[in-house]
Amino acid sequence: MNIEQARFNMIEQQIRPWNVLDQDILDLLHVVKREQFVPLAYQNLAFADTEIPLPGGEAMLNPKVEARMAQEAGVKQGDNVLQIGTGSGYLAALLASKARHVTSVEILPETAAQAKQNLDAAGITNVAVEVGNGAQGWATGTDYDVIVVSGALPLLPESLIKQLKIGGRMIAIVGAAPAMTCQLITRTSATAHEAVTVFETVAKPLTGASKPSGFTF
Repeated sequence: MNIEQARFNMIEQQIRPWNVLDQDILDLLHVVKREQFVPLAYQNLAFADTEIPLPGGEAMLNPKVEARMAQEAGVKQGDNVLQIGTGSGYLAALLASKARHVTSVEILPETAAQAKQNLDAAGITNVAVEVGNGAQGWATGTDYDVIVVSGALPLLPESLIKQLKIGGRMIAIVGAAPAMTCQLITRTSATAHEAVTVFETVAKPLTGASKPSGFTF
């Protein structure tokens, strides 16, 4: 496989047509080597238009979804970013390109260790991988400029929104299959936020996320 040709095809045939038009993001996809974050057993799928299995039942999001989420997050120089669901570390690497710092929380210790190894190998030094369940937020006493949730949330917890600074924004896939939407949530005041649907997709639920209560009759 010609890796650079495969990368070019991924960007031009999958990602750009999916309304990823920010040139900084498109350039970054050439710089951050996706294949370095893909498990060895799935290297042949590194640039494919599909989710890639990770240990513990998790998955790398589809390349176009990760690129679109990175674009819509709109990370700026100096931003303090929280990512919930480190996975392979690839999306954390994209977010880290402009952020001052990324705190990335992964519930599975083995996955967290592999993600840290991937990030170290890629020379990315401004991502801290933490082990724990961040589905309800990550209590560090810090408010964040940007929060990115790298898995689907059946319900969007208020506790996570409250970790945004006023004016801060969150990208999260919300809902249950087959009707999931990626939403851009902006915290507009101490008590209010706005949500805009960015695109429709389907993704694996975030490990540790709360599920809606069932109805009983």
